[in-house]
Amino acid sequence: MKNILVINGGQTFAHSGGTFNTTITNWTKDVLEDEKFHIRITNVNDDFDATQEAENFKWADIVVYHFPVWWFQVPNRLKLYIDEVFTAGHNNGIYKSDGRSRVNPEINYGTGGLMNGKYYFVTTSWNAPETAFTLEGEFFNQHSVDEGVLFGFHRMNAFTGMSHLGSFHFHDMEKAATQKRIDYYEKDYKDYLKSTFQNIQMEAFS
Repeated sequence: MKNILVINGGQTFAHSGGTFNTTITNWTKDVLEDEKFHIRITNVNDDFDATQEAENFKWADIVVYHFPVWWFQVPNRLKLYIDEVFTAGHNNGIYKSDGRSRVNPEINYGTGGLMNGKYYFVTTSWNAPETAFTLEGEFFNQHSVDEGVLFGFHRMNAFTGMSHLGSFHFHDMEKAATQKRIDYYEKDYKDYLKSTFQNIQMEAFS
């Protein structure tokens, strides 16, 4: 597994410049190039051709998503990208159908993906501190990012047939975005990314 599509979903909008997710994208690029992966990068702020982006999904062994969470969802430009690219991928490498048959439409929903055997990896960045997810009585009721806000995002990728490779979440990136914390996050993230992708390489050749 050598081909990696990296999607920078750090949209420029209102007070957000998308700069931190560009930084994360560059960290990812540095690590994966050192590990000799082939990388293509898409920035959702740029104009894109949906058909060509569907070809990038077909080319990729692993898709990496980077995005900030806006109002508990992906940014609107990333949602537009997903809507248009996945539509271009209908019967064209991303998905064939919802997986059901008219004979028995009650079962097998979500099994019509065409990207079986491929993986996706995701990072998110938040204003919310990690304790908002972990402490009793705090806002997210002790639901993790992946089990809560990203549940639909994970099901979306499963619909295509992809398997979840890993997640890394950056918390409190507005009120507490000190250089010291960013430096710590950089090391922690790069170590996690390197370990995760080395492990998938070992599995691919085992």
